[in-house]
Amino acid sequence: QVQLVESGGGLVQAGGSLRLSCVASGLPFSSYAMGWFRQAPGKEREMVAAIQRNAGNTYHRDSVKGRFTISRDNAKYTVYLQMNSLKPEDTAVYYCAASRTWPGTENTNWGKGTQVTVSS
Repeated sequence: QVQLVESGGGLVQAGGSLRLSCVASGLPFSSYAMGWFRQAPGKEREMVAAIQRNAGNTYHRDSVKGRFTISRDNAKYTVYLQMNSLKPEDTAVYYCAASRTWPGTENTNWGKGTQVTVSS
């Protein structure tokens, strides 16, 4: 059974930093592309960042480029999202995702999410 457990969320002031972690189990981690999504109240879930199996290729949505960085440690079955210069508009529930192809596509596995709140 695939499990994705996120941690590292919390309340931070604008301009601050957080590092989210997602520990995976029940899957061959190095064979999965991983991603982070977020969903703010009243909005659709959106991809924030994603990373291929071998970490050779990453994606970051335009609004977080230069502030957020996705990385992975295959030995620890963990994917990270380093978030710097946080803004109030980054407030959302952040979800970890795992896929054999690309996160968000069919058969994506999801974590339960971790709340990130950025105060102004």
